Amino acid sequence: MIITQERAFLKAHEQFQILLDFVARASAEQQRVDQTERGLLSGLLELGGSLLTAFIAAAGDGDRGETTTAPDGSLQRRLAEQHSRPYRSIFGTLSITRYVYGTREGQRIACVPLDAHLGLPEGEFSYVLEDWLQRFAVKESFAEAAQSLEELLGVKPSVRSIEDMNRTMADVAANFSDQRPTPPATEEGELVVLTADGKGVVMRRPAVAAPRQAPKADAKAKTGKKQMACVGAFYTIDRFVRTADQVIDELQRKLRAKDRPRPCHKHVWAEMTCVVEGETYNGRVTLFDHLVQEWARRDPGQRKTAICLFDGERALWDAWDLFFEHTIGILDIFHVLEYLWDAAHCFHPENSRAAADFATDRLRMMLEGKVGYVIGGLRQMQTKHGLPAAKRKKLATVIGYFENNRTHMRYDEYLAAGYPIGSGVAEGACRHLVKDRLEQTGMRWVRDGAQAMLYLRATYLNGDWEEFITYRIRTEQRRLYGTPDQEPQFSMAG
Repeated sequence: MIITQERAFLKAHEQFQILLDFVARASAEQQRVDQTERGLLSGLLELGGSLLTAFIAAAGDGDRGETTTAPDGSLQRRLAEQHSRPYRSIFGTLSITRYVYGTREGQRIACVPLDAHLGLPEGEFSYVLEDWLQRFAVKESFAEAAQSLEELLGVKPSVRSIEDMNRTMADVAANFSDQRPTPPATEEGELVVLTADGKGVVMRRPAVAAPRQAPKADAKAKTGKKQMACVGAFYTIDRFVRTADQVIDELQRKLRAKDRPRPCHKHVWAEMTCVVEGETYNGRVTLFDHLVQEWARRDPGQRKTAICLFDGERALWDAWDLFFEHTIGILDIFHVLEYLWDAAHCFHPENSRAAADFATDRLRMMLEGKVGYVIGGLRQMQTKHGLPAAKRKKLATVIGYFENNRTHMRYDEYLAAGYPIGSGVAEGACRHLVKDRLEQTGMRWVRDGAQAMLYLRATYLNGDWEEFITYRIRTEQRRLYGTPDQEPQFSMAG
């Protein structure tokens, strides 16, 4: 190291004395507490940098003699020149100089004893800085994440480095998701619920060679095409028996029923279609495979009654036939209500009381198990009311939607059994997981970047972030240095 531990400690003592003097002066000058707080933070960061330097200095220069044994068992020779690497911490960037071992200068370095001793990460950023940066990045743009960290710590990494870090960590998040701890059985509900939906992500246009003559601007041209992110959720929940009138009352008031049970250990995930070595992996299939694995973890032997809640998208139900044959498929009641409103507006003005009564009456019939009566009545009205062509077409779409999904609309049975009939969890996941981050103003994505963000944001929203960071560190440390799974934990407390 360029600086010895003794010199670093001496500098730290000087900085600590400066902090003591600062507090004494602040008291004498009757500063506001927030002014003192800000001044202390700045000084404490400088003090932390000195103490971290002292810690690293105490580890030495990594000299293990002329030769040492590498992790793979090979005997490696100490190179003549010391090598330096940057270490970007929450206290600023430090330079760590140490001996390295290998065949000869210019060849691949086989062993760096000091790096292993300190448990340094593979990249320049400390695990702590990496953790904090990505906590910001899963909630705001990469540029805003960099700015937030600079405002707090005075450290400002480049946007590109945060983006690269995001992708690297996302690779680990995909593996972590299938290995995280299983919730205790006592905290699970009676029913298993699987639900899925899709949300478009605006993609960045691929770079193309500029034409010889620029085409005329097209005011109607789209700024970017969307690619579908397939979003799913798995949770358990207790039964909740209701009547048709209770459901309608809840929908009209837009209030949550007082006694409604809450989802237990909700797990959300998202997959986009990708191409790997020329082979296409459909995002919907990949998502359903993930949900099946979650089901196996949370309900071994599939002993619980399982519910699948989807809208009327045919592709979802086709995949349901392949993946979830032993589940009860239910058409989301909120989408049913949307189609009923479309039908109502074929006969009554929008936002009218008559339209509301029309939709409510037919919703009640469906909830009471009279789906066939609703379909038959709409078919008769389609021919007897002399509707214009556009409205006849819209009504035909509504009738077709109900006919195609009729087998999943036995709502009287579902309510009597206490099953959920609304996929609000999936729609909420689309909003929280995808829209709130990937659809911020002006954002455009490439597929790999969007998928990486979805993996990390899902991990964060699932409440697994702390466990994920621990897993990510241990995984990398084992790969780099072969360290054991269990590492000692230190704390400043007591």
